[in-house]
Amino acid sequence: MRTIVIVEGDSDKEALEALARLRGRDLEAEEVSIVPIGGAHAISRFMRSLEPPDAGVRLAVLVDAGEERAYRLGLERSGRGSAFDRVGMVSVCSADLEDELIRALGAERVQMVIQTMGDLQSWQTFQKQPFQRGRPIEAQLRRFMGTISGRKARYARALVEALAHAEAVPPLDRLLAHIQERRRRIGDFQA
Repeated sequence: MRTIVIVEGDSDKEALEALARLRGRDLEAEEVSIVPIGGAHAISRFMRSLEPPDAGVRLAVLVDAGEERAYRLGLERSGRGSAFDRVGMVSVCSADLEDELIRALGAERVQMVIQTMGDLQSWQTFQKQPFQRGRPIEAQLRRFMGTISGRKARYARALVEALAHAEAVPPLDRLLAHIQERRRRIGDFQA
């Protein structure tokens, strides 16, 4: 049975794929597709494009805390909302993906990744902007990643790749573990 993981954007997809590789998972072999839908408010349109709920496709969702309500409404309107509540397949990032990755690595290591990616001068210039002065470094890092198109996705992958194997990104790890557990239970049932 195929699993579709619904995510808001490319950065979420990059992070999940990189974390799966770090965990030794082959999502393609597990028949898992990660589908960025272009923002949380696209969930209703995306759900209308899917097969009927009983068409042999399992769904999972990774969402930012601020967008959880929009996702749940879209899922309910599609007739799948209560199923998500029962099985816990909605994994929520406390603020957003970048917040989770910064917390997992710590600000110092994130800055090392920025340097490795050749963006240190841009980062230092960004920090000198009047609005950024005095803000917590974690808030600066989150904002920096969203200032140039494509940067969030590049950094999502790079930050996950900078994790040690045992370090966790709780919402992403929960989602991957849940997919694996559901797959194992279905395999046990079919055997």
